[in-house]
Amino acid sequence: MPRQFELLVFDWDGTLMDSAAAISESLQATCAELGLPIPSRERARYVIGLGLADALAYVLPELPAADYPKVLDHFRVHFLCRDAGTTLFPGAADMIRELHATGFMLAVATGKSRRGLDRALHETGLKDFFHATRCADEGFSKPHPGMLEAVMGALAKPPAATVMIGDTTHDLEMAKAAGVAAVAVTYGAHERAALTACKPLATVDELRGLRSWLMLRA
Repeated sequence: MPRQFELLVFDWDGTLMDSAAAISESLQATCAELGLPIPSRERARYVIGLGLADALAYVLPELPAADYPKVLDHFRVHFLCRDAGTTLFPGAADMIRELHATGFMLAVATGKSRRGLDRALHETGLKDFFHATRCADEGFSKPHPGMLEAVMGALAKPPAATVMIGDTTHDLEMAKAAGVAAVAVTYGAHERAALTACKPLATVDELRGLRSWLMLRA
């Protein structure tokens, strides 16, 4: 029997990497340092998965775009201090290796910068398990379908053979815009109610459940 999906596209932060807290706290610390309005935890976590410029436009709507580079520079300093302590969710590395060995094509579509994702892939030892990756600074940010379309084009896989796995509504809306099925994970940045409102194909509450759901499609 042919498998239901051939290409599995993963978000990174909050889906494979337990980094949502580090990102939201870095954003809050940056705003405090620069004397800008400090976003609530919920508002700071909402922008996880977006490109940095889009995140700032949402969190600091009154901030002139000309000030974005200064804010982004401060954010990177705060994040790098916290990033050293972030790790993959327990079992994530084994899941990726198992899915790769089973014959799935694997990809990443993330709001991280290319430099940030390359560093994360190197540090986690997962670089060689992904067939394609796409970052927010290489085109449109989520929820625009551009990242998914680029990955599918690079690997010659149609939407019907592809599934997007993510922890934010941005991931699920991107999948919908690209005509791709989506799986929501509730252990990351966005609340379950917001995720289920996007009507994903499946919603899972822990990484073990995600692994089981994907392996059933092998």
